Amino acid sequence: MDRKKPIKIAIVNTPLLDRLKEEMNMSLKGGIYHITQIKLCYNSNRIEGSKLSEDQTRYLYETNMISSEKGEVLHVDDIVETINHFSCFRYLLKTAKEPLNECIIKEYHRILKAGTSYSQKDWFNIGEYKKLENMVGGIETTLPEKISEEMNALLENYRQKSIHTAYTIKDIITFHHNFESIHPFQDGNGRVGRLIMFKECLKNNIIPFIIDEEHKLYYYQGLKEYKETPGYLTDTCLSAQDAYKEYLNYYKIPFAENGSII
Repeated sequence: MDRKKPIKIAIVNTPLLDRLKEEMNMSLKGGIYHITQIKLCYNSNRIEGSKLSEDQTRYLYETNMISSEKGEVLHVDDIVETINHFSCFRYLLKTAKEPLNECIIKEYHRILKAGTSYSQKDWFNIGEYKKLENMVGGIETTLPEKISEEMNALLENYRQKSIHTAYTIKDIITFHHNFESIHPFQDGNGRVGRLIMFKECLKNNIIPFIIDEEHKLYYYQGLKEYKETPGYLTDTCLSAQDAYKEYLNYYKIPFAENGSII
């Protein structure tokens, strides 16, 4: 009787992920985990309209307190979502080596939106796919009744890619575009999507990147035009990757020219 050959699963070394998890478990201050928490949280939230400054984000992370200028009005949701983002990044590191799946994606959304003003509304459906139709920049997204089908297809196509070859940064960016086009949640899709990209970079030993608030318009334009001009979003992400390389250099974390951590 013929026996099927065992499937070979490539073991990818993940030195940056290991370093981030080690510093997280140590509660180390001032390391690359510390700076990544602040930069990723501040920029991702700021892109979505948070009014907290980077200094306020840093102060909240370091002291669990918030500072404000005299007369400044802060939205409670901005504070809650900042704290939630810190928690979500910790969850990301703990599950980074797991294959990307619906449970992880939904948990990102649940953590990010827990305790916000929207979380108490039934129609918002925290931690689950959207119930109501929505548009992004005037562009139609997937209808609620088709979300599960399209998300399953997206994840399956993404998984199939890894059977034949290692993931590349282009694969991760393409997944991000497709995810944002589906727009599976009522709100919070951008933050969830950017966390997914960071997770998948770490899992596949690709230098991760943080889309900063200054490149918000380039990022949105890149998403909008990706099918016709994929290079626009790709270049924006590669530019963000170059910025993260500066942190790697500062913390003496070696990396190769092909974008992998040594």
